[in-house]
Amino acid sequence: MRTGTKIITLDNGYHLWTNTQGSGKIHLLALHGGPGGNHEYWEDTADQLKKQGLDVQVTMYDQLGSLYSDQPDFSDPEVAKKYLTYDYFLDEVEEVRQKLGIDNFYLIGQSWGGLLVQGYAVKYSQHLKGAIISSMVDEIDEYVDSVNKCREETLPAEEVAFMKACEQKNDYDNERYQRNVQILNEAFIDRKQPSKLYHLKNLGGSAVYHAFQGDNEFVITGKLKDWHFRENLPKIKVPTLLTFGEHETMPLATARTMQKLIPNSRLVTTPNGGHHHMVDNPDVYYKHLADFIRDVESNSFK
Repeated sequence: MRTGTKIITLDNGYHLWTNTQGSGKIHLLALHGGPGGNHEYWEDTADQLKKQGLDVQVTMYDQLGSLYSDQPDFSDPEVAKKYLTYDYFLDEVEEVRQKLGIDNFYLIGQSWGGLLVQGYAVKYSQHLKGAIISSMVDEIDEYVDSVNKCREETLPAEEVAFMKACEQKNDYDNERYQRNVQILNEAFIDRKQPSKLYHLKNLGGSAVYHAFQGDNEFVITGKLKDWHFRENLPKIKVPTLLTFGEHETMPLATARTMQKLIPNSRLVTTPNGGHHHMVDNPDVYYKHLADFIRDVESNSFK
């Protein structure tokens, strides 16, 4: 596959931005989080794996509603009903694979992307060499408990109470509330500051984010509040890497449960890494990823 940017047209008529970097016979397809996030933290993945001694061709793309891809009018109830679903985004991964001619590949997803990896590894496992679930749990209630604990341990009690009062009133734009959100972001989401992932202006994706997540990483008011996938984990038969930051909102206790339930899986953690630990501590993150790929390629993964 040639490197660089390629715009693909989906069967539904919308267009997705894709980009391929690197070379070699090993192919990795990268899914971003959010939902409504974008590809940016995967931009140097091929280079990072090359530093680890692996030639990997890495393809990333912006999902429908995100950054460079088409952004439908989700304020139209019929459009929202059709596209703002788990099934749509899961099947979108498969259509991207088909349009780009990728097979026998590795699939990595961070956060929301890790949710899609879980679903893809159950529904479309025949196309996978291996799955990498980065910073995503299988049971959202355990995340909610964890993120509330993070908030209570980081902020003064009066600030936690203030945030909860704002949430009761849907007053998310409150300046004091947003200051507290930023403190939490820097502690658990983007620990490496200044963050490379901030833009001067919101470039889209917020409609998808609000539909599934809510206002911010610390409050779930959207469809993700009903994410419960645990009973499906034993159906994931491909070699699986679970990778979590040691200082993030996703609970490591849940990651350990997932590792026990996925038959052929390995759990690794990134020191000083938050939710975006591929940015916070790339040397460790990508060593774990390279070790996993090498072991699968050599049929020595256990």
